[in-house]
Order: sequence, then structure tokens, then C-alpha cells
Amino acid sequence: MIGSVYRRYIKNNLFMKLLLSFALITILTIITLSYLMYHVMSQSVVQREMDNQKKAMESVNAFLSEKYESVQSMVLGVYRDPRLAADISYFLQHDFRDYIEHGLNRYYEEDVAPYGLSYFANRLEDDPDIRNLMLYSAEKQYLYVYNRQKSAKLHMTDAVHSYIPDAMALDNKNVSVPNPWIRKEIDQWDPRLFAVRAVMNDKNSLKYIGQLLIYFDSDGIWKSLASYKETLKGTILVLTPNGDVIFDSSGTYYGKSYPYMGQIQQETGMLEQESYITTLAQNQAGYVVVGTIPKQEIAAASQGWKRTIIIASVLGILIAILFPSLVVINFAKRTNKIIRFMKKVETGDLTSRIIEPKEDELGQISRSFNDMLDELNRYIERVYKAEIRQKHTEFVALQARVNPHFLYNTLEVIRMRAISQGAQDVAEMIFSLSALFRNVVQQKAVYTLKDELEACRLYLELFRIRYKDRFTYAIECDRELYGIPVVKMFLQPIIENYIVHGIEADRDDNHAVIRFSRENGTIRVRVEDNGRGIEPQRLEEIKEALGAPEEIGGSFGLRVVYERLKLLHGNRAGMELKSKPGVGTTVTVWFPEKEGAGESDV
Repeated sequence: MIGSVYRRYIKNNLFMKLLLSFALITILTIITLSYLMYHVMSQSVVQREMDNQKKAMESVNAFLSEKYESVQSMVLGVYRDPRLAADISYFLQHDFRDYIEHGLNRYYEEDVAPYGLSYFANRLEDDPDIRNLMLYSAEKQYLYVYNRQKSAKLHMTDAVHSYIPDAMALDNKNVSVPNPWIRKEIDQWDPRLFAVRAVMNDKNSLKYIGQLLIYFDSDGIWKSLASYKETLKGTILVLTPNGDVIFDSSGTYYGKSYPYMGQIQQETGMLEQESYITTLAQNQAGYVVVGTIPKQEIAAASQGWKRTIIIASVLGILIAILFPSLVVINFAKRTNKIIRFMKKVETGDLTSRIIEPKEDELGQISRSFNDMLDELNRYIERVYKAEIRQKHTEFVALQARVNPHFLYNTLEVIRMRAISQGAQDVAEMIFSLSALFRNVVQQKAVYTLKDELEACRLYLELFRIRYKDRFTYAIECDRELYGIPVVKMFLQPIIENYIVHGIEADRDDNHAVIRFSRENGTIRVRVEDNGRGIEPQRLEEIKEALGAPEEIGGSFGLRVVYERLKLLHGNRAGMELKSKPGVGTTVTVWFPEKEGAGESDV
């Protein structure tokens, strides 16, 4: 399909090639500039969105750091108050019953009520994001838990019956997700929580005595993102080093391990989809804030610019191509006009003239073409017609070679005498010769292929009788071709060459075949024989002699037939010779069917 379009509209069309080349250069230039502009603007959009997300990540980090610092401040507040520190230290190193008795005794002795546990209960009021506050005794292995309503409950978690002591001992991360064993123990299954822990030591001995563990509501982080809610793109996550999800702005990975931990150190990576990645690590608290923006989401933000650039590019291309195209089309029309007149001249109309008033290059070509036609007409009058007359003279000479000057009616008298004498074969030969001479002498307005075939048959019949059973011939022609006008006696010289030079009298299988065929408006005649053949050197000499003027002599008949066909039909007619010594010779003649002409044309 593409190949046919190219051959039909582009291959031989100079103006179309120029127009396509200019259009291609223009399109490539505008597309390249548009792409560079879009690339620069896209990078600007990417950088703006990533900067905005990084500010949001810093806000999240500040929120978490604040929670971490607030827990550390609670512990420092205990250490700053000696009585409070002593009360909490006693609480974490004794049974709860002993702690209650110890507090009552001090109240009776010093008239001062213990306020260690109330210190932590009051912290619940200071921070609405706290969901649970827990004190863990490492020595007694119990967990004292406050909920949001300040209700307190003591949970015994000895190592024999619980995994919590091991979990508390092994978990050294300051900020993490809640431990599942602790969740189960306190019946806290909200996935949107994060844990902040602080180690508690005895103030005097610095001995490790327990931990302060606080569960914060992860949704509280949204308060730090309030100013970015409308403009923020992508997802912000807070992850522990082993991939546990502390916060997920998309809400997808709560309660799961983040599946793309291996990719977060890259600037871009394949997550759910190809994304830009930014990280912000908090080494002291032990978490990392991760920001991801899908490239597709960034691209969507650039769609407005993209549409504008595309529209501007298309308009630029149309304007840059349209106006030059109008100029090129005008030149193409003028050129096609010249070509049409040239084709009219090709068909034989030498009276046509190109009217071109402009003085540019095409106008000069038109005037030169008109001058050439004038000169050509003068040349035809002076030379071409004289040459046609010369060809006619040569043809008459050819006819004279095979046309003795006696009348065919005399031959008829001789034929009758031969019959009366019983020489039947002689009578047949004289009849064929008489009919052949009648055909040669007869003048017809239109000489058809049927007439030529009859002449050939009579000629071949003479030699069939002469050689009796040693020579046969065949003529193969579709009857539909009989009415086609042809050049008179264009086959007889070819057959004569075989009879004179090719037939072998000592053979019993001499044979000649004449085949006619029609191929795409062209008549092809093939004359084949099984005679002596032609030596290669002699064959080349004959081929060279076809197109060269020679005196009457060798190959005269073939040369005259060839020149007459060329004269009447031009390059659409021709002759081809093939021969092998000892095998035979094939002569092929072809000429256009519709342009055929009778003998009267020459």
C-alpha cells in the first residue's frame, strides 16, 4: 500500500518531494522545540511538586519529633522532682499492693499523698493525640495502662504466661508500631497508632527499672499536613527500619509491612507504578519519612501545559506549511501544464503550443519548447518524409526479388498442362505459386493478419510439396486475431531465411512453426524451426545489421522488416533472434495491436 502510494504520487514528482522535505524539516524542528519546551516545563513541575512534598514531609517529621520529645520530657520531669522520682522508682520495683501500702504509710507519716501515677494521668489531658499511656515494670513484669478516659488497669505479664517481657526487652526502637502482644493484652486493635517509648532508670542507682510506653493516634499527623491538603500530591509514609508502617497518607498499608523498602533509597523506582521517591531519616527516633509521587500524577499536573504546547505546535506547523505549499502548488500546476503539452506532442500532435506569459524559469522553458516544436516540424518536412519514401523504395525492391515479371494466368495454363500430363505434384506447386503471386500483386486498402497468414501458407506449401515428406509446417493463430491490420509481407522474409539457410534436405523431420499470441495489447509472432541454426558470431553480425543501413545483400529481408515495423510503431515494435547451431532458430516479432497499419500506410 505505502509502496504503491510512493510510486504513484511521490517517486517521480519533484514538487511533491520538495513539499514533503520542507514539511518534514518544519515538523521536526517545531516538534523538537516543543519537546524541549515541554521537557523544561515538566521538570519545573516535577521539582515544584517534590519541593512541596518535601516541605510536607518536614512538617510530618516535626510532628513526630515533637511527640518523641514530649515523651522524653515526661521522663525528665520525673527525674527533676526527687519525690516524684522516688515514688515512680518504688512503683516500678515493687508489687502494686506494696506500692499502695507504701503510699498509705507515707501519707500517715508525712501527711503527703503520693502523686506519681497521677503525674502521668495528667499528661493525657495535655496531649489529645495520646490513646494509651503505659508504665512497664521490668523487675515485676507488670503493665500499668491508662486509656484516653484516664481509666487505669494493671496487667500481669510475667514471662511464664506472656511474651510481653521478651518483647519489651528486645524492642529498642524509640518510635515504632505497637507490639501485637501488647495490643492483645490491652485489647487495642486500632491500626492507626504509633508507639513512642522511653527507658526509665532509678535516679540514684541508674539501674534499668522499666519503660514509659505511649500510643499516639497516627491520624493526628494529618494536623501537620492541614496547610498542604489541597496541593499535596502523592503519598507520605512514616516507616520503621524494618518496613512497619507508622503513618500512611493513602491508608493502604496500615497493619502491613511496606513492600517496597528496597526501592526507597532510589530517586525513582517502580512501586505500585513508576514514581519519584524522597526520604527524610530521623536517626535518633528510629524512623524514616518517605514521600512518593507517581510519575503519572505529575504528568497529569502538566496536562494543561501539554495541551497548550500541542495546540501552539500544530498551529505553527499548519502556518509554516500552508503558505509555502500554496507557492509550490502554483509552480506544480504550471509544470504539469507543460508536461501535458509534452504528452500531446508524444502522441503526434505537433501543432500544440504552450501559452505561458510569465518571464520566470517555467516561462523560458515553455518558449523554448514551442521553438523546438517549430524546428521539429521543419525537420519532418525536410528529412522524415524523404526517409519514408526511401523505405518504400526499398520495400518495392524486396517485392521485386520474389516477383518475377510474368503473369499468374500464364502459370494457370501451365498448371492445367501438368494435370493433363498426370504430374499432380507439379500442378499443386504451380497453383500455390500462382496464388502467392496474386497476393503479392494485389493492392488492398487494409491488409489483415489473415491475408498475411494465407501468403505464408502458400509459400510454405510450395516447399512442402517440393520436399515431400521431409518438411512439415504448422501455423497456430487464434481466429480472433484474423482481422488485425498488419504490415504486408512482414513474415515472408523470415520464413524465406529458414527455407534458404536453415532447412536440411537430407533430414526427414524438417519442421517450422508460426505462433501468434496477444499480450496486453501487443501482438507477438514467434517463428521457430529445427534447422541448421546460426553460428554465434554470425548471429551477432545479423543483430548488428538490423539497425544499420546496408546495401541489398545479406540479411536484407530481416532488416527491411525490422525497419518497417520501427517506422510504423516506434519503440513499441521490435524483433529478437535466438539460435543454436544444430538445434534451430527462433525469430520473435512484436508490434502494438491498435496501432497496426496496412500496406497502404507505407
